[in-house]
Amino acid sequence: MRAQPRLIRFDPSSHSRHGLDGVIPKPRVFTGGARDLARSLVGDIVDPWSHGGHLNFVTVHNSTIRSFFLEGPSGRLEALLNAGSPEATHAALVCHPHPLFGGTLHNKVVYHTMKALNSFGFPVLRFNFRGTGLSQGEHDYGAGEVDDVRAALAWLEADYRLPLILAGFSFGAAVGLRAACPDDRVKAVISLGTPVATSAAESEVPRAYNLDFLHDCRKPKLFVSGSNDRFGPRAKLEAVVAAAAEPKTLIIIEGADHFFEGKLHELRQTIEEWIREAIVSFFPDPGRRSVRQDL
Repeated sequence: MRAQPRLIRFDPSSHSRHGLDGVIPKPRVFTGGARDLARSLVGDIVDPWSHGGHLNFVTVHNSTIRSFFLEGPSGRLEALLNAGSPEATHAALVCHPHPLFGGTLHNKVVYHTMKALNSFGFPVLRFNFRGTGLSQGEHDYGAGEVDDVRAALAWLEADYRLPLILAGFSFGAAVGLRAACPDDRVKAVISLGTPVATSAAESEVPRAYNLDFLHDCRKPKLFVSGSNDRFGPRAKLEAVVAAAAEPKTLIIIEGADHFFEGKLHELRQTIEEWIREAIVSFFPDPGRRSVRQDL
């Protein structure tokens, strides 16, 4: 028999929210120029015009956000890169939820996941799947999107030559982990709102995900879902995680739905605590830390 997953019921009352920020503001209409738009999106800007006057590089509090396109198997893929520390030990990729239901690289769960990973100094790449936003191509119901993930991982590894971490939310978790698990460059994976059940009555769009590949995925794995996630009912989710190879951690955030509405701070803190436990170990001297690169 396979070992049962480690189940943690997250209690936000026992954890501090100190230092958590990055709440995305409600959309607004802008009539000013690109500089005003950039300030509204990312805050105080330090000389973004030093790169030819184009809004491709924006520096915010010593962190650079780069907007660009990477080459995908069906055309260019729109991407955002949050640069990390020069001493970064890992680089990360975050994949967005189902594009036919509004999922993009700007999704709030994707954003907070990026912030959690970037807080360790990791450069973090987000991109739009084919046919989404400014990305070329057409939606391929999960098949071609796996190749999109592979292209993004290849870009990240070529640019940084660092061990990689993949995180995905919902659809992004299902296709992202399928690409990442057999990829030796990826050392750890994070699955948020793992889709183990679909609501076929609401849509004719096929959304059945086969997660059997997790049986052989021996990388450190974090699964985070809400206790009220209708696409991740507890019994089915626990069965999927129980069948997955070790090592694995399943964390349930009480009161959270599929989109972690009202629980994004808890989600971000959960990811950060797992990264510390699974990848980062501290020396007795709190001013120094060692990051495991064998993972």
